[in-house]
Amino acid sequence: MKNYLRLKISPKLFLLLITAGCSAEPETEKKPSGLPIDENISTETRALFLNLKNISKEGILFGHQDDLAYGVHWKEENDRSDVKDVCGAYPAVFGWDVSKLGQTPFNIDSVDFEKMKGWIIQAYNMGGINTISWHMDNPVTKGDSWDNTPAVYSILPGGINHDWYIQKLDLFAEFLSDLKVGGVFVPIIFRPYHEHTGNWFWWGRGNSSSEDFIALWQFTVKYLRDEKGVHQLLYAYSTDRFKSENDYLEFYPGDEYVDILAYDDYHSVVTPAGRPELVRQLSTIVKLSQEKGKVAALSETGYETIPDEDWWTSVLLEGLTADETGSEIAYVLLWRNARPTHHYAPYEGHLSAADFKKFKDDPNMIFIDEIPVDMYKLPN
Repeated sequence: MKNYLRLKISPKLFLLLITAGCSAEPETEKKPSGLPIDENISTETRALFLNLKNISKEGILFGHQDDLAYGVHWKEENDRSDVKDVCGAYPAVFGWDVSKLGQTPFNIDSVDFEKMKGWIIQAYNMGGINTISWHMDNPVTKGDSWDNTPAVYSILPGGINHDWYIQKLDLFAEFLSDLKVGGVFVPIIFRPYHEHTGNWFWWGRGNSSSEDFIALWQFTVKYLRDEKGVHQLLYAYSTDRFKSENDYLEFYPGDEYVDILAYDDYHSVVTPAGRPELVRQLSTIVKLSQEKGKVAALSETGYETIPDEDWWTSVLLEGLTADETGSEIAYVLLWRNARPTHHYAPYEGHLSAADFKKFKDDPNMIFIDEIPVDMYKLPN
């Protein structure tokens, strides 16, 4: 049976079309493609996107910031990882940050950029996934990211610091160009301007209008993709906690500019009392990602120093899996292990180490040794 579209045209428009000898084509609602936003994306990065979508129905990939670079009581030891020390396997997702890129040899957490490239390639060769955030310095004051003096307006096209921003993006593109294995560029989940629903960063709510934030995001994507020819990135939109779907989408730059819908949460995961909020927010981003053909993730979370010996199973795992919809995130990333008073994963001898092994063994959690497919090979 054929389908016919019924088009409503005003008499004035009808007369104009007849007079001009033109035919009118009805506007059709644009449906989500379910593909990455970059039409020229590399095969491996396209595969990563599709496999992340598929794997979210099977389990949750576990991630850890700076996992290969250092841990509690050690730094830059080959093949070392606090996560691996405790449970016998590396995380599936590896987080990095390019703050201070081009300014110093190290980022704000003292990770050497040249060594970071090596660790990113190592994670890729092991079958893991890399994600990069950017705690960029304030372009107006030259203070750090937490100097929340308004500055977004200044780096937009026509702004007084636009050329400064272009130079930053050029440095980032150069950094990415070095992430190459056998002629293949390592796919990266890029998560710029995160936690913007808070006011602690210069790009956050109260320090930037949503219009300027959206313009900055769109420019960044177009410049890296279209001007610099970077085709190894998936772009992750990552808020902090949010009150509603509308709140989450207030700064959303549009479906054509985002691959992953994510958020950061260091509050709802601390105790069981926060579980309803965790479930609500996870369910919201999963539903939105499914409607828009995107991937969903909990892009930063954790409990500093983990004071409860059963926190992994009784709080985090229970929260992540409490709701069928909310559990369909692709990955969860825990923050870094800097020292005994500032760490988010266990280390050898930690009081929660035994519980972390149970967490790792749960069928809902996926570490690098349990990834069911080659994440960089296109699924059938």
